[in-house]
Amino acid sequence: MKSTEYIKPNDLSDLHHIMKEYKGRATVIAGGTNLIPDMRVGEKAPELLLDISDLTELSYIREDNGSIAIGAATTIAEMAASPVLLDNSPILASAAKQLGNPLTRNRATLGGNLANASPCADTAPPLLALDATVEILSPGGKTRQVPLSKFFKGYKFTDLVKGEVLSGITFPKPNDSTKSSHTKIGLRNAASICVASIAVALDMDGKTCREARVAAGSVAPIPMRVTRVEKLLEGKEINAALLEECMAVVKEEISPISDIRGSLEYRSYVTSMILKRNIESALK
Repeated sequence: MKSTEYIKPNDLSDLHHIMKEYKGRATVIAGGTNLIPDMRVGEKAPELLLDISDLTELSYIREDNGSIAIGAATTIAEMAASPVLLDNSPILASAAKQLGNPLTRNRATLGGNLANASPCADTAPPLLALDATVEILSPGGKTRQVPLSKFFKGYKFTDLVKGEVLSGITFPKPNDSTKSSHTKIGLRNAASICVASIAVALDMDGKTCREARVAAGSVAPIPMRVTRVEKLLEGKEINAALLEECMAVVKEEISPISDIRGSLEYRSYVTSMILKRNIESALK
């Protein structure tokens, strides 16, 4: 591992100053659960590590004016145990609880999980189903908002440009008529990397779906909204025939690969099955 400079800013003002001084040469780190292993094997060799893990301004979970806001430096363990998330967005708390093992959850952060842009990012599908927005901080202290559905640009590639930091996530507080469910499929229970996942959020009027948000992980180069399934559900009464149609459509929309954790065919089949089960579960 080559020599790397390390700086830990004291507050947001200090962070802005350092980001401006280094003009995009700094690599932001919080938990380091993705970056440090990459550095050890030589895949990444940052010139400067900018550690934001102690910035209290970026570590929070709160309900604010009808929205739920989460700071980028919030740990996955904090999300899994958060009463705010358990009450308002249990699919996100559930996904956080299933991420890695306790040691990983105590170090890993929401910002790192999303900024790493892995197709198997555990928090991405539920946040996509919750219609989340990413807050991005520039070196000058200005912020911009990007829908999470547009944040992922490709495999390990996001809308972030050099010098920017993912500072937080917000999403509308789901209303009482919104029904949700989430499932992650892995090869084992502990520290399992996702083979396929589905998250659904359905705004229901009786048995009729007014609005649908469906997201999938580990079945495309990026975590994705399954928009064709969403359109198929909206404005219709959900029944067995419609679910069978959704299962066929999702297979056409995703683009899984074969790797050591599962074949293309297995991922396609299991995604269609957990889509059906999640919709059924959400409506119970």
